[in-house]
Amino acid sequence: MVNIRSLDPSASPLDYYGSELRRLREEAGLKQQQLGDIVFCTASLIGQIETAKKVPTREFSERLDAALMTGGLFSRLVGLVLKSQLPTWFQQYAEMEARAAYISTYQAQLVYGLLQTRDYARAVLGARTEDDLDTKVAARIERQRVLGRETAPLIWVVMSEAVLRQEVGGRAVMRKQLAHLLAMQERKWVKIQMLPFEAGAHTGLMGSFTLLRFEGDPDIVYTEDFVQGHMTANPGAIREGSLRYDHLQAAALSVEDSVALIARVMEERYGDQPEPDGRALA
Repeated sequence: MVNIRSLDPSASPLDYYGSELRRLREEAGLKQQQLGDIVFCTASLIGQIETAKKVPTREFSERLDAALMTGGLFSRLVGLVLKSQLPTWFQQYAEMEARAAYISTYQAQLVYGLLQTRDYARAVLGARTEDDLDTKVAARIERQRVLGRETAPLIWVVMSEAVLRQEVGGRAVMRKQLAHLLAMQERKWVKIQMLPFEAGAHTGLMGSFTLLRFEGDPDIVYTEDFVQGHMTANPGAIREGSLRYDHLQAAALSVEDSVALIARVMEERYGDQPEPDGRALA
C-alpha cells in the first residue's frame, strides 16, 4: 500500500520538499511509479521522499524540475534541505561561510571542506559511523556550490604537510584528492600554501581555525573541538587569529612551491603502486 503519511510542510525543509513533490505530482496526474519511470528511480524512492523519510539529491531535484516543469523549484529547495541536514551547531557557520567575501583557513589534519572530493569527504565523514552517510556527503558537497558563484569568495588555505601524507580512504582516493587540489590552484580565487614539517613549532599547533571576512559585517573566527564548532566576532579573538594566520603564511611554502610539494607527494606516495592484494593502482 502506498504510504500517504500526512506531512506538516512547516516542520522542516525536508517536509516542505516532500509535500510539494506530492502536490505537484498529483496535479500532473502521475502515480509514483509513473514519475519514477520519468526521472529514472523507483516508486519506493518517490514515496520515501514524499514522506520525508529520504533526503533528495541535487541530481534528482533537477530531473524533477524537468519532468514536472516547475521552473527550478526543487533545485532551489534542495539547497535548503541539504543545509538542514548539517549538524545544528554547524548550520550557522555554513550560512556565514556562504556569505563571506574572503576565507582564510589553517588546516592541521584534513583538506578544507570546500576543497574535498566526494570520495575523500565520504571517508572522513564515515570514519566514526556510516549512519546517513550519503546525506552527510551530499550536504558537504552542497557547501561547495559557493565556489561556482560569479562572485565566489577568495579562499586562502594553509595546510600542514600532514594533510597530504595522512592516508584517508586509500591511495586511490588520496591521489584524486591531491589532483583536485592542483586543479583548484588554477582558479584565481583559490590559493593553497603547504606548511612543511621542516617549519617546526608554529602558531597553528593548537589546531585548525578559519577566519571569515565580509563586506560590511564584522569578521568571524571559527574553531572546532570534537563535540562542536565555535564562532566569535570578538575583536581580541579576531586579532589573535589574524596574527597566528599571518605567521603561518610566512612559515609556509610559496604557492608555487606548494604546488610542487603536492604533485611530488601525489606521485611518490599515491602513484602507480601495487595495493596490498597485488592489484595495481589505476
